[in-house]
Amino acid sequence: MKKYEFILKDLDCANCANKIKETLSKNEKLKNVNVNFNTLKLSYETDTLSKQDVEKIVQSIEPEVTLVENKNFKNKKMKKTTSIFEVIRLVIGLIIALLGIYLPLPNIAGTIILIIGYLILLYRTIKNAIKLFISSKKINENFLITISVIGAFLVGEKFEGLMVITLYEIGKILESKAINKTRKSITELMDIRPEYANLKISENESKQVSPEEVKIGDTIIIKQGEKVPIDGIVQKGSASLDTSSLTGESLLYHVREGDKVLSGSINEQGLIELEVTEDYENSTVNKILELVENATDKKAKTETFVNKASKIYTPIVTLLAILVAVLLPIINKGITYSESVYRALIFLVISCPCAIAISVPLSYFSGIGKSSKSGILIKGSDYLDALKDIKEIAFDKTGTLTKGKFEIRKIDVYDKSYNEQDILKYTVMGESFSNHPIAKSILKLTNINFNKEDVKDFKEISGRGLSYTFNNNKILIGNSDLVDYNKDKTEGTKIFVKLNDDVIGAVSLADTIKEGTKDALDKLKEKGIKIRIFTGDNKRIATRVADELEVKNVESEMLPTDKYQALQKLIKKYKNTNNKVAFVGDGINDSPVLALADIGISMGGVGSHSAIEASDVVIMTDSIDKINEAIEISKKTSKIIKQNLIFAIGVKILILILSTIGLAHMSLAVFADVGVTLITIVNTLRILR
Repeated sequence: MKKYEFILKDLDCANCANKIKETLSKNEKLKNVNVNFNTLKLSYETDTLSKQDVEKIVQSIEPEVTLVENKNFKNKKMKKTTSIFEVIRLVIGLIIALLGIYLPLPNIAGTIILIIGYLILLYRTIKNAIKLFISSKKINENFLITISVIGAFLVGEKFEGLMVITLYEIGKILESKAINKTRKSITELMDIRPEYANLKISENESKQVSPEEVKIGDTIIIKQGEKVPIDGIVQKGSASLDTSSLTGESLLYHVREGDKVLSGSINEQGLIELEVTEDYENSTVNKILELVENATDKKAKTETFVNKASKIYTPIVTLLAILVAVLLPIINKGITYSESVYRALIFLVISCPCAIAISVPLSYFSGIGKSSKSGILIKGSDYLDALKDIKEIAFDKTGTLTKGKFEIRKIDVYDKSYNEQDILKYTVMGESFSNHPIAKSILKLTNINFNKEDVKDFKEISGRGLSYTFNNNKILIGNSDLVDYNKDKTEGTKIFVKLNDDVIGAVSLADTIKEGTKDALDKLKEKGIKIRIFTGDNKRIATRVADELEVKNVESEMLPTDKYQALQKLIKKYKNTNNKVAFVGDGINDSPVLALADIGISMGGVGSHSAIEASDVVIMTDSIDKINEAIEISKKTSKIIKQNLIFAIGVKILILILSTIGLAHMSLAVFADVGVTLITIVNTLRILR
């Protein structure tokens, strides 16, 4: 099936976005339907339905909405023009209606002028209500507002009816502006999309092209002040790069020939030429943007509950309104049917669940945007929500708590037939085929040339090392268990070299703990989070690191399957609670454990596609303290969501009660709808601070 993506132009109702997704999802000809109100994006897969067919279904729910190609959508310009038109219509309609009420005219003339003013003010609301009712026999807030205004007019509350539609229109204009301001704030946080690439054509010539047009192997030029459009390796020149949009770090990153450069960085000083190593679709900047834009596709429990509750909320309030209109005069003989209808109309005005439907997803969207700016990529609102409930975290050691950049401290030779260079060469020949952090460190520390084709039968032995054949000799490279050698009792990380039946030597490596790791772990402990270390290293090294970090729970010499089973036990311990278990690793060797954890967190994920794919949260730097920051953002987001829900539901219930006993007017009901929505949106903006 082919995937399609459109912008839902003129969609300004979160509840309607949910209805659109539900309706499209029920269509058997559409698969993987997603509607993201925060980004206004609709995506789906189909082989049979055209754009027009899908648009027709969408307009059966929201008549004003049209599908626009993503690249052709000019949101800022469109929204500004729409706002001006709506303001002009509001002012003209209000002036005409007030003239109809207050000018000393005959009753019929005044009524006609008032009706004209009403119609101008109700134009958009009536049109949407009628279109929706004709196309799908459904009612929404537009229908309820229309009935309320007309009802107020008919029972003699002409000014009240005018206030309802005026305040409603003002509220919708302000609400649209507030939502767009929030979207703009989040978009600016992640403003890393490159507009062009300078493609080198010849030694003295280049041309600006779309990043999508650049191919792997092409050379692009990055001038001072420009964004790096695609990942590549520096072929010529040097530069100081601002990587804050990717990592949240303000320090400049200096690169020269041979260094890898990630797209999304900004060249603050210098001129470099890059050989492109990824196409735009797989580049870091595009992967990050996809992650952030699609993050709210995964719904948190709160958001899912609100979506379900909003379906039954409006029908219940509508039914209550009918009961109020019919039963109040029967219960209380002092209330006329005119008064009971008026109070029932207030119920209808309050019934729109916009404040609830908008504030919850917008809060999660803001939290994810805030995290992204800090170099923390969270894949969904459910994971953002879960971060606050972490009770235990199991950390991988190498490359996570420690730098994973080993230094060769010593080379031991056990067989005098060989020298240090031989031991190092055999080690490098094997490690050059491995992706393990230790292997990468050794390769960076050495400069030994050999023909890779001479290495035969390479095989990684999980958690122990590797083997290969060279010149008909079977060579094992790994820990003491792999080579069956227990004579060397010195502490530290050692890679033993076994040639056929003899252990001929070993390479001693030293790894150090990352700066700030202990302080970060202490902060986690202060939050009541239990810290564990899972490592494949030997017990002596693991214990030394654990003691230095003051971590009591450490398990060593673990194979990937051991880590998996140990984490399973932890998760089972909290099975019937809200507490979560997280695993933090490098995202390459620990993929199964990252996938198993309630929250899988990858450290140092910049540029590593496997890290992004395996985990739920990607820390774009090597800073453990980013986990603390992510938890704080999660807690703040959750707090604001609760505030919004309590405020919105509380105000609506209060005014419903007041309206029933005759102490609330229409204007107060409008406040309970659009006013509360605006307040919750403004409160949501606090997450971005």
